[in-house]
Amino acid sequence: MTSGLSPASGAPASGAAPTLAEAARVWWRIGILSFGGPAAQIALMHRMVVDERRWLTERQYLDALSFCMLLPGPEAMQLATYAGWRMHGVRGGLIAGGLFVLPGAVVIACLAALYVRFGALPVTAALFMGVKAAVLVIVIEALLRVARRALIGTEALVIAALAFVALFVFAVPYPLVIAAAAIWGALRLRDGETRARPATASPGGGPARPVRATIRTAATWLALWAAPLLAVAAIAPPVFGEMARFFSVLATVTFGGAYAVLAYMTQEAVATQGWLTTGEMLDALGLAETTPGPLILVTEFVGFLAGHRAAPAGGGALLWGLGGALVTLWATFAPCFLWIFAGAPWIDAISARPVLRAALTGVTAAVVGVIANLSVWFGLHVLFERIGTMRAGAVELALPDWASLDWRSALIVLVAALLLLRWHRGVPLTLAVCSACGIALSTLGG
Repeated sequence: MTSGLSPASGAPASGAAPTLAEAARVWWRIGILSFGGPAAQIALMHRMVVDERRWLTERQYLDALSFCMLLPGPEAMQLATYAGWRMHGVRGGLIAGGLFVLPGAVVIACLAALYVRFGALPVTAALFMGVKAAVLVIVIEALLRVARRALIGTEALVIAALAFVALFVFAVPYPLVIAAAAIWGALRLRDGETRARPATASPGGGPARPVRATIRTAATWLALWAAPLLAVAAIAPPVFGEMARFFSVLATVTFGGAYAVLAYMTQEAVATQGWLTTGEMLDALGLAETTPGPLILVTEFVGFLAGHRAAPAGGGALLWGLGGALVTLWATFAPCFLWIFAGAPWIDAISARPVLRAALTGVTAAVVGVIANLSVWFGLHVLFERIGTMRAGAVELALPDWASLDWRSALIVLVAALLLLRWHRGVPLTLAVCSACGIALSTLGG
């Protein structure tokens, strides 16, 4: 199967393109190290793909990131899919996107199986405390990296600040923030590049992709996404059909990542369907936050518990749980390939047009505010055990209970900051040290 356009010839930013096997090894490494949600994942991918290997230029990376931020679903996974597609076509995109999700999906499935058997394990909680603290610093490092490259000029800084305020203080819906940034960019910002780029640029260096080919690609991947789910709804027990329906809808409205749809998912999964309890949903989010892969993998945990509990009394609960996990994984992530394979060939053409490029510049600036909002939200939940909400008119502000400050997490954050920001150690070493600190401090504290 082809995407209708071979992108491989224009892949690398400098030097020779990697082989598919070389790229796969890097995508696997990114997949097992992709802790910390989209901010840290985007920064990790930037370091490996742009800074270290120069497979994409800075502009290509930011243009693709801005495009992915406009799509439903996990933007970091879609960004990996785009980078893989740009170098090796559809095969490269499938490998990059698949390997980005696979490690976390395997870990979540194992943890879900342990969870339904033993419940929350103290040693796991201690381990995750260290990981969460390290992830907070990884996110801060990501914010600094992206901000240095995206905030060019005063107006870009203003857009980022307003995006943060809109999200963190006023809880404005994420799609509205991105749409406003795009409109502002199109009306106000100007492209600062002096190098001319043809409006019909494409990854393969040829003419822009015809509309007919895009429609054909979209129809193909839409069918690949929908056919298994329709089959599940037709022949599998009812709970699997309900999961296929619900998570397919969820996959098309997940603008802004898992946090943006968490309330909706909780209401449906807990209150309407009764697949799990509110406490179990919070446990699911905690597991997804501290395992590799996109945060939206929380849906896999929900699917596992829903399938496990719907199993007949005679046995087979584990297989039912795995079946539910597979349904939710396919419904959640298969459409990401649809969005990228249909839309990615247009990214260069879009970014080469002044008005559209200016709109993407506005979105890129807003992304900094989005990451800052995620960073503060995550920091509050890492450092404090209790978070309240102040509501006054249009203001909806998260406020910590300062008496609930977790000194152990704060100490591990300091260790992570020294390792990453001061001594510039790698992410794997930082995660290992902080995990060990979490276990040690939990043991000392009883």
